[in-house]
Parts: sequence; C-alpha cells; structure tokens
Amino acid sequence: MSTRTGTKTIRTGGISLRCRPRSLAAGAACLLFALVMAVVCLGSGDYTMSPGQVLRTLLGQGAPADDFIVNELRLPRVVTALLVGAALALAGALFQSLVRNPLGSPDVLGFTQGAATGALLVVVAGGGSLALAGGAVAGGVTTGLLIYALARRDGLHGYRLVLTGIGVAAILTGVNGYLLTRTKLTDAARVVLWLTGSLDGRGWENATPLLIVLAVLVPVVLLGCERPLRMLEMGDDAAHALGIRVERLRMVLLLAAVLLAAFASAAAGPVNFVALTAPQLARRLAKAPGPNLLPSMCLGAALLVSCDWLAQRLVGGHQLPVGVITGVLGGGYLVWLLAVQRKAGRI
Repeated sequence: MSTRTGTKTIRTGGISLRCRPRSLAAGAACLLFALVMAVVCLGSGDYTMSPGQVLRTLLGQGAPADDFIVNELRLPRVVTALLVGAALALAGALFQSLVRNPLGSPDVLGFTQGAATGALLVVVAGGGSLALAGGAVAGGVTTGLLIYALARRDGLHGYRLVLTGIGVAAILTGVNGYLLTRTKLTDAARVVLWLTGSLDGRGWENATPLLIVLAVLVPVVLLGCERPLRMLEMGDDAAHALGIRVERLRMVLLLAAVLLAAFASAAAGPVNFVALTAPQLARRLAKAPGPNLLPSMCLGAALLVSCDWLAQRLVGGHQLPVGVITGVLGGGYLVWLLAVQRKAGRI
C-alpha cells in the first residue's frame, strides 16, 4: 500500500489495482446517485409508484400491474440510459486523456457525426431499426479509422487529432444534411428524433449490444490500461522512458473509445456533450490527477438518467428528447470551460 501520493495498491492474485480513496469515494457517490435516479425514473410517469413499490417490484414481489409497468415498459429505457451515459463518459475520458485536451470528446471530434452518417445511409437505403443501429456502429468505426489515418502522419499528436476531427465533423455534418433531404418524409421525422438523441421507446434490443461491449471493454481499459494511460498523460517521451509502448497503447485505447461511442450512438442516437462534461466534472469531484475512468463512468450514467427524467417532466404533457437537455446543459458548460481556459491564459 502506498500513502505518499494518497494511492492505495490492492493485490488480488496476480492482479494489482491502484486506486485513490477520494476517486473511489467520488465514483461510489455518483453510482449511488445514478441508482437513486434510476429508481425515481422507474416510479415516475402517468402511473406513479413509490420507491418502495419499485424496489419490491424489481425483487419480484410487486403486483402484476406494477411488474408489467416497471420491468416491461420502464426498465429497458432506464437501463439504456445508464449504459449509454457510462459508455459515452468512458469514451470521453479516454479521448481527453489521449489528446490531453478538455475538448476531446466523440461529438467534438466527429465520431458521433460519423455514426449519424452510417445510420442515415441505412435509412436512405430503406433499412429498418436493427439495420440503423448497425449502420451507426459501422459509421462511427469507419470515421474513427479515417481520422486516425489522417492525423497519424509523423506520429499521432493530440492537437492534430482534435483539428482533424473537427474538420471531419464539419464535412460529415454537411453530408448528413444532404442525406436528410433524400429520405422519405415519414423516415425523416424518425431520423431527426434519433439524431437529436432520444431514449423514447428503447427496449432490451437496444441495451443488450451496448452491455456486451461494456462487459468486454471496461475490464480491459480499467485493469490493463488505466495506469499506462496515466503515464501517457505526462507525455510520449516520459511514457517511453517508463517502458510504455505508446503507439500500441494509443491504438488500443482509441479503438475502445470509438467502439464505446459508436455503440452508444446506435442505442440512443448521438447524445451530445455527455462525453465532454462527465469526465471533466468527475475530475473536479475526485480532485485527483489522471483519467479518473471509474468516476467518469458513474457520473455519466447519473447525468444521462437525470437528464432523461428532466426531459420527461420539463414540459407538461410532452416528452423532450434527452439530447435537447444534454445539449443545453453541455453547451452552457462548454461556454464556461472556454471562459475559464481564456482567463487562465490557455487559449
């Protein structure tokens, strides 16, 4: 156990985990808040239920009507919100650490726009909902490979990756606008709702692929890459000197981040600003250096499920897409962040 930097080392068999108590506490608090908001969402709606009723129903002790409303109608949407928020926040934390820039996130770098392009191509071709999700994943991954190829010349640098991603995002935004004009009117309305970012009508078929991706990638990233990523934040030369294979690590983490963003977009559409704001807020809560991946995930889940609850209640009798709420809150945070960076003389 190390106390010099406030870091504890936990050894389990052949695995060594390094954690900071404040970071763990921040992650636990965010996770608890996310679960509380999940229970609140499950009990809210035209048929309201108390938290006790919700918990009894989840444990299989509720009335048949409660069981149908909670487990069949509301639970898939809430689980999708938790998973999408966690995936986007983890992807954002990875991007921001790799490019060493607080503006590094899938929606700024163009990956979510690429997912939208893939989905729109499927809609123009006449594909259904399942094909739309597959097109979103394919579009996000293809965009990630394109940005990596364009930014990789003479070594991959964060500043170049950000500029390349912004340029690709601008191009894809124009392409998406054109593809919208080529869709049928009925399909266009559905696609515009998806492009805004929406959890309405989400079922287990939306949550399951993302759950599988998280189950595979989260252990790889947290157990195998968090400590090398912390070293990579000190610079490529310092990471090389500490024995880190920088290019291989960067490729693995970029692939993981792109897959997380692509599958999250496939599940709920390109929800904006969660990947940008959650890692920054988690770092401020934890007050610890490094990527703070676990607190970011928990805060992202809490943020999205809270925004979805607000989207359903803000306008009486009408549900807003959750992307509207995250866009307003995230845009305000971005303006504040830029003002702080300018005041500090960093921009």
